Amino acid sequence: MTSASSRSLRGVRVLVTGGAGVIGRELLIRLREERAEILSVDRLPLPPGDWSGVRHLQLDLASDSLGALADFRPQIVFHLAASFERSEESPEFWATNWHDNTLASHRLLELVRDLPEVEALVFASSYLIYAPSLYLFPSVRADVVRLKETDLVAPRNICGAAKFYTERELDFVDHLHPSLRTVSARIYRVYGRGSRDVISRWLRAALAGERIEVFSPENRFDYIFAGDVAEGLVRMAKSPEASGVVNLGSGVARSVQEVVDLLGACLPEHPLNLTHLSTQPPFEHSCADLTRLRQATGWTPPTSLEQGTKAVAAFERGVA
Repeated sequence: MTSASSRSLRGVRVLVTGGAGVIGRELLIRLREERAEILSVDRLPLPPGDWSGVRHLQLDLASDSLGALADFRPQIVFHLAASFERSEESPEFWATNWHDNTLASHRLLELVRDLPEVEALVFASSYLIYAPSLYLFPSVRADVVRLKETDLVAPRNICGAAKFYTERELDFVDHLHPSLRTVSARIYRVYGRGSRDVISRWLRAALAGERIEVFSPENRFDYIFAGDVAEGLVRMAKSPEASGVVNLGSGVARSVQEVVDLLGACLPEHPLNLTHLSTQPPFEHSCADLTRLRQATGWTPPTSLEQGTKAVAAFERGVA
């Protein structure tokens, strides 16, 4: 097999679930550049733009027929389709999580199990799988915790629990499908163009002159640009060295206050209308250990928070 850097996806049949999402759109762009044969699936349509070379189906993985996916006979599958809420989830999210995360993933893996052509399946998992006791603290700390793939697992919420369950189902399907290589990419805090992430929401609020509520500016997170996530997923699919759990973050922890400062720098003509809410524990100080990602792909996400925020600001202002 060729190396991850030289292997071509030209003509390879690639299925992308969640293709209309912020990561999915970036992934479709890269797969088009690779000249893959692409089938995108999402409940939503793709946004306006040039999607030539992409076949897109609107369907619900949890309830609709998956016959068209089976007929496509994918060789590589990227499973991104999911629903998220805030870390403290609402009661209403319980049913959504079961339908969109657990059941949808189970039905897709059930399909993949019986498709001998599938060579690799890359699943968009989450760092919310790691035990929060590793990175949540009763007071602000000077250091951050670099989470490793071997660290303790105790999902932080029901979304994290659904992601972990799918990871275990992937392990099970791996044993039943001897030619299949599976990767669970534990993704950190994603932001990108046309997203619902906090950076995009705050940029839109600033442009509209709306109030921005800032909670616990001392918290530090690993923010990763959606384009880097997509690139990382492609590299994992290409690399025979990538398997099992692999962290996918920037590898850098940045504070909420730094994000606020960057937004102000990107929109100097739009003074931020900030409301600082009470700071209270627990405090998060976490980022990804990228050792395994580098070993598997020879690559590290290159986009800094400064660069990514500028790109999202330009998009929100309609100039990119």
